[in-house]
Amino acid sequence: MADHGGKSVFIASAVIIFGLVVTGAFFPQSFGQAAEMALGTITELFGWFYLISVFGFVIFLVALALSKYGKVRLGPQDSTPSYSFFSWVSMLLAAGFGVGLVFYGMAEPMSHFINPPYGDMPAETEAAARYAIQYSYFNWGIHQWAAFSLVGLIIAYFQFRKGQAGLVSSVLSSVTAKNPRIRPYASWLDVFAVVATVMGVATSLGLGVLQVNGGLNAVFGLPENGLWQFIILFTMFCAYMASTWSGLDKGIKRLSNLNMVLCIGLMVYVLVTGPTIVILETITLGIGDYLQNFIGMSLRISPYSDNEWASSWTVFYWAWVIMVTFCRHLCGPRIAWTNY
Repeated sequence: MADHGGKSVFIASAVIIFGLVVTGAFFPQSFGQAAEMALGTITELFGWFYLISVFGFVIFLVALALSKYGKVRLGPQDSTPSYSFFSWVSMLLAAGFGVGLVFYGMAEPMSHFINPPYGDMPAETEAAARYAIQYSYFNWGIHQWAAFSLVGLIIAYFQFRKGQAGLVSSVLSSVTAKNPRIRPYASWLDVFAVVATVMGVATSLGLGVLQVNGGLNAVFGLPENGLWQFIILFTMFCAYMASTWSGLDKGIKRLSNLNMVLCIGLMVYVLVTGPTIVILETITLGIGDYLQNFIGMSLRISPYSDNEWASSWTVFYWAWVIMVTFCRHLCGPRIAWTNY
C-alpha cells in the first residue's frame, strides 16, 4: 500500500468494514457479545492508560499554547481566517459534539443523579445532583477537546503548513523519508483512520436515530421500531448528502450556523421559561466544582474496588473520543482549522 490515499487504502478499508457489517448482520448476538467483551477487556487493561494519555494531552496543549509555538499559524504565515468566528465555532461544535451532546446533555446528569459516580454518596440527593453536574462537565469538557485538538493540530499543520496530503500517514512523512522500508506500512494508518471513521459515525448516528425516534414517540406517539428508525436514518442520509454536495461554504457552513442558532434559541428559551436563577447558580457551581476537582477527576480510577463506573463512563468516553477523532478529521470541518 505504497500509494497513500490510493485504491489500496480504499480496498483494504472496504474489505474490513464489509466484513464487520456482514458479521454484525448475520450474527448480531455473537457480534454484540464479542464487541462487549472486547470493550470490557480494553477498558479493564488499558483504562489507566486512557486516563493518563488524555490528561497528558491537556497538559501538552496548554504548554504548547503558552509557548512560542502557540503563535505558529496552521496555514501560510500571511494567511487570514477563511470563515467568521461564529461560523468557525459553529462548525467545530457541530462536528465535535453534535448528536452526542444532544443525547447525553440531559440523560447523563440524570443518570449520575440516580447512580452517583463511584457510589460516593446516596442517590437522588442534593449532593448527588451537584456531583452529577460536576462529572457531566468533566466528561464533556476540556479533556474531550484536548483529544480532538491534538490530532487536528498535527494533521492541519502537515496539510496546511507543509502542503502535504491531509492523511494520518502524512504525520510520519519525515520518518518514512529516512526509513523507506517502513513507508508501505504507513498507509495502514490511513486504513485504520477510515475504519475508525465508519465506527465513529455508526456510533453517533445510532445514538441520534434512537434519540429522535424516542422523541417522536414521546411527542407524537410514533412507534419505536425498525421502520421508523430506517426513515429517520434515511432522512439524515439525505441531509448529509445535500450538505456534502453543496460543499463546505454552502452546505456544511449554513447547516452549522443554523444548528448554532437553534441551539442558542433553545438555550435562551429554557433559561427564560425555566427556573432562571437556579439554572445560572447550577452552572456557576458546576464550573467551580469542575475546576476545583479537575486533576482528581482526570486521574481517578478504582484499583482497590469495582471499576465499573469509570469503565462505563470516563474510560468509554476517552476510548470513543480517540476513535472518533479520526472521524472528526476526515468528515468534520477540518478546513475550519485552516489559516486560523
